[in-house]
Amino acid sequence: MPRIQDLATVLRSKNAGPFQITIDIMFDDESNYRRVLGASAMTPERIGALYDTPGERVRVIAFDRVRAIKVCMPRRWGSHGSGSAFDRDVYGAQQHGPLGDAEVADGA
Repeated sequence: MPRIQDLATVLRSKNAGPFQITIDIMFDDESNYRRVLGASAMTPERIGALYDTPGERVRVIAFDRVRAIKVCMPRRWGSHGSGSAFDRDVYGAQQHGPLGDAEVADGA
């Protein structure tokens, strides 16, 4: 079964302010974009489970025109902002891994 990172052209994460991260998933192919967008792995609840975050705090935003999906959620270490003593990734640039490893079922 392919993973999201196998189907995406660009997969990256970054800070969206000191307390949020965003994950960008971009595609050069309409069918892969639709496949990932419709996958059960892309629900807020499933993504939240990967990041130990309640699903209601995860936003999945589709940009059909440019075949991109943006996922926004709180940083993993709660109320500790970017650069705090508890922060392991100041720029939020290493947070896309768990979502990239999520499998996308055939035909999903």
